[in-house]
Amino acid sequence: MESSAPADKTPQQDFRLQKIIARHQKPSRLRSSWQLVNSIGPYLVLLVLMYYSLEMSYWVTLGLAVLAAGFLIRTFIIFHDCGHGSFFKSKKAMNFWGAITGVITFTPYYSWNMRHAIHHATSGDLDQRGVGDVWTMTVKEYLEASPMSRFKYRFYRHPLGMFVLGPLQVLLIKNRRVPKDATPQERRSILWTNAALAVIVAVAALTIGIKAYLLIQVPIILIGLSLGIWLFYVQHQFEGVYWERTENWDYVTASLEGSSYYKLPRIAQWFTGNIGFHHIHHLNERIPNYNLQRCHAAIEELKPIPTITFWKSLKAMGYRLWDEDNRQLVGFGHLRQTEAAR
Repeated sequence: MESSAPADKTPQQDFRLQKIIARHQKPSRLRSSWQLVNSIGPYLVLLVLMYYSLEMSYWVTLGLAVLAAGFLIRTFIIFHDCGHGSFFKSKKAMNFWGAITGVITFTPYYSWNMRHAIHHATSGDLDQRGVGDVWTMTVKEYLEASPMSRFKYRFYRHPLGMFVLGPLQVLLIKNRRVPKDATPQERRSILWTNAALAVIVAVAALTIGIKAYLLIQVPIILIGLSLGIWLFYVQHQFEGVYWERTENWDYVTASLEGSSYYKLPRIAQWFTGNIGFHHIHHLNERIPNYNLQRCHAAIEELKPIPTITFWKSLKAMGYRLWDEDNRQLVGFGHLRQTEAAR
């Protein structure tokens, strides 16, 4: 996949592009409020339906869980936009709904925002990996790593580790634990979210019973987490993706070439809050999710951006390492060629 950005791109062109895109960053209170209603509302209704479906067949419950997971992802997009300051004009409104949607999605609002902000500031920078991103080793780093480090990396990159066990570890351990370097605000965010979740579980145990609660909530979380991680993964792990060392790293290029335009079917695009327009989101994180498609369609400079369809995205499963010499993502099979050449 060829680079979409012109080789002779200038700072003036970058500034002009960002200025044009900034016209789409104004949030609409009406649209944001309606998104709260059509995301959280159906999710809560589905929770009730899943409870009553337990008396019928658990297959019905699991079917409803798939739909509920879609609304959970849509709710997470609201949480995500609040963290970027793009969902409402009012900071108080964003922080309030960010905290509420954080509890719904089992994610501490301020703590997640701080890590995610680092991801946006360093995405595509080989020298700044490690916070809020997908762990990506270079071929050289992997070959020089210890056997244990290689094993950990291979487990992390295995679909079971990446899309099932890894997300569960984040949900049950990482999001619940206060890091040693946590700020007071981050600490309060984690403790408040944990307390709110404890109250919810306690109320559920006293009303519908802990077994029923787990039979409802666990499949939603598993499906929603796996799909959410998949979305994040393919948005930064695709053919032709941009990676550079700090001295050559460029924010605009990293946004347009280091983040994908993941073209999804219309219904999937709705449930994922237009997050497939990830190149635009990284170029300007203040654009509300409901303005991303319009922004992409209106700006001519964004038309040449490589498009990744669902079927093309499946190829990303084979990418495991960054080959600095050839400037491309490669699979573990590439190591045999590299080691043979040594």
